[in-house]
Amino acid sequence: MKNTQFAYATIDPDGTRLLSQELGCHPVTAGLIWSRGFTTVESARFFLNPDLGHLTDPFAMKDMQKAVERIHTAVVNKEKILIFGDFDADGVTATALIHEFLSLVDANVTWYIPHRIKEGYGITPVHAQMAANQAIDLIITVDCGISGTDVVAAAAKEDMDVIITDHHEPGPDLPPAAAVVNPKQADCQSGLSFLAGVGVVFFLVMALRKFFREQGVWKIFPEPDLIRFLDLFVVGTIGDMVPLIQENRVLCMAGIKQMQKNARPGIQALARAARIDIKQLDSDDISFKMVPRINAAGRMSHARICVSLFTSRETADAQKTAFLLDELNVRRQTIEREIINDIENRILQDPALLKDRLLILWDQKWNPSVLGIAASKLSKKYVCPVLLLSCNQEVAMGSGRSINNINIHQALTENAHLLEKFGGHAMASGLTLSLDRLPDLVSGLKSHLKTNYTHADFSKILTIDAELKLEEICFDLALDLDRIRPFGMANPEPLFLARRLKVISSHIIGRSHRKMLLQNADTDTGPVVEAFHFNVPDIQQAPVFYDRLAFRLKISKFKPCTPQMIVEDV
Repeated sequence: MKNTQFAYATIDPDGTRLLSQELGCHPVTAGLIWSRGFTTVESARFFLNPDLGHLTDPFAMKDMQKAVERIHTAVVNKEKILIFGDFDADGVTATALIHEFLSLVDANVTWYIPHRIKEGYGITPVHAQMAANQAIDLIITVDCGISGTDVVAAAAKEDMDVIITDHHEPGPDLPPAAAVVNPKQADCQSGLSFLAGVGVVFFLVMALRKFFREQGVWKIFPEPDLIRFLDLFVVGTIGDMVPLIQENRVLCMAGIKQMQKNARPGIQALARAARIDIKQLDSDDISFKMVPRINAAGRMSHARICVSLFTSRETADAQKTAFLLDELNVRRQTIEREIINDIENRILQDPALLKDRLLILWDQKWNPSVLGIAASKLSKKYVCPVLLLSCNQEVAMGSGRSINNINIHQALTENAHLLEKFGGHAMASGLTLSLDRLPDLVSGLKSHLKTNYTHADFSKILTIDAELKLEEICFDLALDLDRIRPFGMANPEPLFLARRLKVISSHIIGRSHRKMLLQNADTDTGPVVEAFHFNVPDIQQAPVFYDRLAFRLKISKFKPCTPQMIVEDV
């Protein structure tokens, strides 16, 4: 592994002192708020206590008016509507959300999630023909479709309209759909480009509710409180790792409260299966416990399981489905470990695999469904982009993950002439290509990286938010830090640095997790703080002294009022 470089957040002492006084928060918390760009008391106060009264008008999104008018016509005329979603956490929550909303007005609506392996990502002309065979009148895509020009053409031949809702990067030519609702369109002025697919759908539902009100729909049906849909919003948004800023932050905070108080049966069952206390649920529980189980359905079986889970009203049925997801996730973890061990052995035998700042490997035995997770872990370990592909005699398909500011989607775009299909965003992409074009792709990607990036782009860099002395690490600080949750992209969990610490006791939990008590190395009488170091690389050589230690600060879930240091790097 490469040595870690530390960067340090810069703050203004006078500005953060003012924020601390005016907001009644810990000085360290004030510094974190300042470093995130909230440098006035007013903006910082809204960051800590956002409200739903300042959401962007959904009709600011391009084509929103067209979309709601066409959907309203379909509802009134009892046209058959098909919701076509994606197979990840974002796609299934978006599918469940809009299906449930349209069901409230007795729409003739059904949904479809493609099989990850047999059908692949996104809607195709084959799906359009399937919809025509079912006499569908209107297709609404969620979390996919932005590159579906051929799909719209195929649908038009069958007198079907298509409304595309998506958040992936548009190409130069947009599909000629009845409406394209995607805030990443260059001429969309909404400023909502950070939304996940479920976020775009939630704004569509906001617009539909308003339009339905104007058209008198709620005189026939009870008007819903959209708070009820925010549990789906938060799971999909956190699961898709989009920036937790602005509307995403506001709605995720409200969504977590909704999950804690009154989550739907499927969410409650999923929490039980994942051994989460839903009353204390936070963004970490969603990211690391719920989302992997949701995604395991699409990877190991079929993601339609999850839509059924989220739309279920029966607790017993939801519980059975949630525990099935738990079993699928265990199976996924086993397969993933086998692939990573295989790759680690290859690197051990041939270290030159890493010399060109790119790790790209393929194998016919690998399950393509778990390659994205494996690539993510390896990219973090080796600090370089990683592409892993499963291949047969003719075709290779797989996933890529990137690091720092290296845009893997851009790299693939430059080599698009070699690919049959690809998609995604800067940090994660999926791709399919002919097996005989793999050598050319390897050369093209390496050339792109060499031309566009420098050695510094391939360094592991951790940004330290503040340096703390051991006596400053206390329950009050850990509790105050919770005010800036939920953590995620663009609002990362704070990272701190402590120096000169000695280990006064330690033991190994499980195979490789080290639980320690730490004390200032220059004294025998100072405070002692509990620390965990997960996945210690060499437990036989675990140090008894740390010159410096980067860590996260949490409150123990097993010892109330006890702060814990979670070691990030040494």
